[in-house]
Amino acid sequence: MSATILVIDDSPTEAGIVKKILEQAGYRVLWSENATIGIETAINQQPQLILMDVVMPGMSGFQATRKLTKNPQTQHIPILMLTTKDQTSDEYWGMKNGASKYMIKPPTKEVLLAAIEELLV
Repeated sequence: MSATILVIDDSPTEAGIVKKILEQAGYRVLWSENATIGIETAINQQPQLILMDVVMPGMSGFQATRKLTKNPQTQHIPILMLTTKDQTSDEYWGMKNGASKYMIKPPTKEVLLAAIEELLV
C-alpha cells in the first residue's frame, strides 16, 4: 500500500499541481484548504507525511506545524513546508516550529519526490 500524504494549502491551483504529481507517483493524497481543517484531518486520517503551505488565512503554516508537532497524536508525522516564502528567516521559523524539511515553491517534480522519499524512510 502506498503512503498517504496530506497537502495543507489554501490555493486549489497549487494543491492541484502537487496532488497530480503525487498521485502519478503512486501516493494517496488528501487535501485540506486551511490549517484548522488540516490539523483535524491529520488527527483523523494519520497520514505518513504532511506538505504544509506557510501563508494561509487564519492560522499560518508555522502555527499549524507547531500544533501538530506538539500533539501526541500527530507529532510522529514528518512535515515538509512547501512555500513561496524564501527568506532565510522563514526557513529558520519553519524548522524551529518543527518542520522536517523546508522547500520553496515551485520545486521540480524530481526534487519534490526525492524530498518526500527521504522523509518517508
